[in-house]
Amino acid sequence: MSYIRKFFNLLTRSNKTGTANESTRKQWVERTLSELPAGLRLLDAGAGEQQFKNKCAHLNYVSQDFAQYNGLGDSAGLQMGKWDISNLDIVGDITKIPEPDASFDVILCTEVFEHLPNPIAAIKEFSRLLKSGGKLIITAPFCSLTHFAPYHFYSGFNRYFYETNLVENGFGSIAIEYNGNYFEYVAQEVRRIEDVAITYSERPKVRLIERVAIWMTLNLLKRMTKYDKGSKELLHFGLHVHAIKA
Repeated sequence: MSYIRKFFNLLTRSNKTGTANESTRKQWVERTLSELPAGLRLLDAGAGEQQFKNKCAHLNYVSQDFAQYNGLGDSAGLQMGKWDISNLDIVGDITKIPEPDASFDVILCTEVFEHLPNPIAAIKEFSRLLKSGGKLIITAPFCSLTHFAPYHFYSGFNRYFYETNLVENGFGSIAIEYNGNYFEYVAQEVRRIEDVAITYSERPKVRLIERVAIWMTLNLLKRMTKYDKGSKELLHFGLHVHAIKA
């Protein structure tokens, strides 16, 4: 029986539907950064562990974070376990950054908005800090599980949030890319079932017939993704946003 279970586990792993959330986002950010002209002054707002610093060697990179999250949080939901916030350039409130008006050419803010009590205030601050013609690069989830608690305030952001609040705060030329679609998002969560059950169910063991059901469901979602015709408007992993300060 264990061989059959391993067989279906292998089949499940061979179906990659729902596994590209993070890799797609990182590729977009890295590509966007690589296209920036050398010498620009960039603020990595909410930089955390500064995962994109090594992609900014051609830029004048400045990191900022509130530096309160330690990897453990309040132990609820998904936590990192450890979190390195050393070597930040600016430690403090993202809505009150101690820099002059129009002091940056680019602001990068990745997977941060859901952790801000007031993300609109952050947009206002970004508008203040950017030069005219400056670029704002944002990624944030459309829907997300509780993570980094207690610093998790929103489950996600729709395109209408950006189209409204960026325009109201002096941004134009707003380009938005979708990451994933409804079927890919559901596949991502189907893949989480066993891990979530280990933590949150008194009987977490997944039976063989249930593994077969998971495999069949992922196959269904793979097929629906292949023939998808716009389900991203309903649900997706997140949005990649590029805007210009007027």
